[in-house]
Amino acid sequence: MIRINNIKLKPGYTNRDLEAEIKRQLKLKTVPEYRISKLSIDDRKINDVKIIISCDILNVNEKSILKRVSNKNIMLTTPVEYIPQVTGESVIKAPPVVVGMGPAGLFAALMLARLGFNPIVFERGMDVDSRTKCVNDFWNGDTPLNPESNVLFGEGGAGTFSDGKLNSVIKDKSGRRTFVLKTFAEYGADPEILVSNKPHIGTDVLAKVVKNIRQDIIRLGGQVNFSSKLTDFTLKEDGTLNLSILKDEQITTYNTEVLILAIGHSARDTFKLLYDKGLKVEQKAFAMGVRIEHKREFINRGKYGDKPEYEKLLPTADYKFAHSCDNGRSVYSFCMCPGGYVVNSSSESGRLCVNGMSYSDRMADNSNSAVVVNVTPEDFGSDHPLAGMYMQEHYEEMAYKAGNGDIPVTTFKGFKTDEKISHLGNIKPCIKGKYRLASLKDCLPKYIKNAIIEGVLAFDRYMPGYACDDAVISGIEARTSSPVRITRNEEMTSYHGLIYPCGEGAGYAGGITSAAVDGIKAAEAVISRYKNTHE
Repeated sequence: MIRINNIKLKPGYTNRDLEAEIKRQLKLKTVPEYRISKLSIDDRKINDVKIIISCDILNVNEKSILKRVSNKNIMLTTPVEYIPQVTGESVIKAPPVVVGMGPAGLFAALMLARLGFNPIVFERGMDVDSRTKCVNDFWNGDTPLNPESNVLFGEGGAGTFSDGKLNSVIKDKSGRRTFVLKTFAEYGADPEILVSNKPHIGTDVLAKVVKNIRQDIIRLGGQVNFSSKLTDFTLKEDGTLNLSILKDEQITTYNTEVLILAIGHSARDTFKLLYDKGLKVEQKAFAMGVRIEHKREFINRGKYGDKPEYEKLLPTADYKFAHSCDNGRSVYSFCMCPGGYVVNSSSESGRLCVNGMSYSDRMADNSNSAVVVNVTPEDFGSDHPLAGMYMQEHYEEMAYKAGNGDIPVTTFKGFKTDEKISHLGNIKPCIKGKYRLASLKDCLPKYIKNAIIEGVLAFDRYMPGYACDDAVISGIEARTSSPVRITRNEEMTSYHGLIYPCGEGAGYAGGITSAAVDGIKAAEAVISRYKNTHE
């Protein structure tokens, strides 16, 4: 198969424009059969935005074309198809158990179900429909925070209430990443994610997709249990694990020799359990900071320019900024949400954190991003494996106090001066959850606050006006990634070869796609060891 990379067209191009370019580059008189394999936006030049396209050319005389065409953007390519194979020889004594139903747990369970292993899934939070109501009631102030079912816990994991970004820096030689995207499309996501350079689903669509995946897991023989929390486990004399699951204030026990742990980056009580049980838990670097909001139209103009046609022809703009600070820190934009909302993503009473979220249309009045600073184990003040988690907890408590339980909000001007502002400027917050004007002075370490200020001022050089006094600042963003890594061996296991830590919570992924891929790897480790339950 021939692939043409780097075809450059103007926004609003037609199929005829693309086909003319294909014929020109391949020196053909007729249009060959083709399919678009990748789409991206080159917005490096203001008011001169280009759409960059890669196309796969099908059913042509490849040798003849390559002989007469000399172009570094035209090459042979072989598509990689991911097909998992059961190669294990041991008979599994009981169905494998998956704890957690975020991307890692969801894909591990789906893969095992498809291969006949009949997995049992335990998710501490609610199903996605009940969870969505629970979260909205909390944001509206109708009910208090539910520590077991919230923005971070429940069917779909933390990604369900996010922008639903699927872009990842991981390589895809195995085809796993493409398999993840195809699976999302199969269960209801827009097929455009298969070609977009920056694929995203949106929280509204993602909720439907994870529900469809869950229903298929059940159809294939798996079991899914919500509001079911792992509270303990013990090693039995026969070499299996005895799990204690809390549901409706009752403990039920299950035996298994396969426990896939996909608990997410915020399951702090489970981190403590694992540490107490003797699993090797290591400190891991992460990042902390705030959310910053600008008007969506301002970000669009800052990235694309002011051509009137761009508003209809281009999607809501995103951005990615980074800066190396004078104090040696790195400050960067993180989880940027075009046309989105800042949300109260707290999961524990008395502690507060925020995140960003977009619907699939990305048309909220503001665009927001986290601006975060790297935090290393040297900052934790202790060599205890959970010290990074304790650091997160401390500053989330300070944020809760600053806002008296609501999201503390200020402007960039107020953030710089540590003053409690009396009113906002021209940018009105797009926030899900109650907020109040407050000083964020004590909500972050001084070195993080200073780095954020320096970073935002530096970002203003890339996008003049970014550091305006009216930019809305909300805090704090503390759950960028897991503060721990649960050590695993080359077989992906820990604790006598019975536990398979995976995903963000285990410290081996960052984001929906990489977490899903890591869940697939955990399932691969199982099927390389065991036969399925139908044999």
